[in-house]
Amino acid sequence: MTVRAEDDEVVDAEFVEDGELVRAAPAPRPLVDEHTVLRPGESIPTSDDPGTTYTERDLYVSEETARILDESDPGDSGPMKAFKAWCAEQGRVAVPCTTATFTEYSRHLMQRGLKVATIKNYMSRIRTAMPAGKKPDNSLYLRLLADYRKKNKRAVRTRQAFPLTLSYVVPMMEKAEADGRPIGIRDAAMFAFGYMFLGRSIEDVNLEIEDVKVLDDRVLVWLAEDKTHKDEEQTIPLKDRPEDVQLVRRMRRWLDYLASMGVTTGPVFRHLLKNGMPATEETRAKTATKRGLHLRGHVVNERVKHWFAKAGLVGDGRPITSHGLRAGAATDLAANDATDEDLERAGRWAKGSSIPRKVYVRPAQDAKKNPFDKVPVHDPTAPA
Repeated sequence: MTVRAEDDEVVDAEFVEDGELVRAAPAPRPLVDEHTVLRPGESIPTSDDPGTTYTERDLYVSEETARILDESDPGDSGPMKAFKAWCAEQGRVAVPCTTATFTEYSRHLMQRGLKVATIKNYMSRIRTAMPAGKKPDNSLYLRLLADYRKKNKRAVRTRQAFPLTLSYVVPMMEKAEADGRPIGIRDAAMFAFGYMFLGRSIEDVNLEIEDVKVLDDRVLVWLAEDKTHKDEEQTIPLKDRPEDVQLVRRMRRWLDYLASMGVTTGPVFRHLLKNGMPATEETRAKTATKRGLHLRGHVVNERVKHWFAKAGLVGDGRPITSHGLRAGAATDLAANDATDEDLERAGRWAKGSSIPRKVYVRPAQDAKKNPFDKVPVHDPTAPA
């Protein structure tokens, strides 16, 4: 029976014994889409008989899986935290954000005078953190960025780390290990490794003891992947320089110390307590919920700055950071006639990358050349 209600809504219902109308159950819906494939004789699944019944067991992940997902959540990054805080102040929805909110936040970063590269990095990470299918359109933000780049030339300039060449890194290592304290032994090994490995900071601090083998004349390093070699494992030989870097001696001394403390697995470069003892997982869990026993990047930067100053060294105004170890090794190579290809291999840059030539090889070549060398020194007695 069909009854027309006062508001013209059509109601499908049936009478029961007391004369009241009861809404009929909706007809079963077929549960198919363009990807449904049925075999001969197989019934079309419907909402009444879906064919598969899920329970709560099928919907929940374990606590360990949830913990890993939380730790790897792109929404928990520094740029995303700052974006959420700004949205809260502005009364805007952060996740998923609208294109207008995304665009306005980019202008906020530009008003702060940030570098173009920094803004692009932050905005990319924010967009990546949005749910699938709900990412904001970035075309308007890119228009603003192009205008910002045009009107703020300094925002395009990239400040390179001060290169810690051998003339700097050797005094730093010698100063660090002079008093024999464990933290100095660790730092000296870390600097020697960072220089010879030309490692990106995160690669150095993520290194595991199991991935390193110290031989008499070299150190072998196994990498599961790196920035330019995704899903491509490598075994990299670092030949020793016993006359100055002393990689083998310094790495062996540090690893032997860890072994004497019962540490034979886990991070190579790890946190130490004030008494020199390696920190335990329980100790680190109180303050480092993500990095654990691994050193964080800013800690390595602090150690580099510390020993740079202790060794009485002076820079040229460029920032003193752990990246200076990579830059220093590349600078030394370029200054001694290494080719673009040599640097690509040593620093594991992508094949054909412009960085080795533009940042290291060409400046080194230019430093050796002075077009005015062809002009004779002025002789005041010579005829005009």
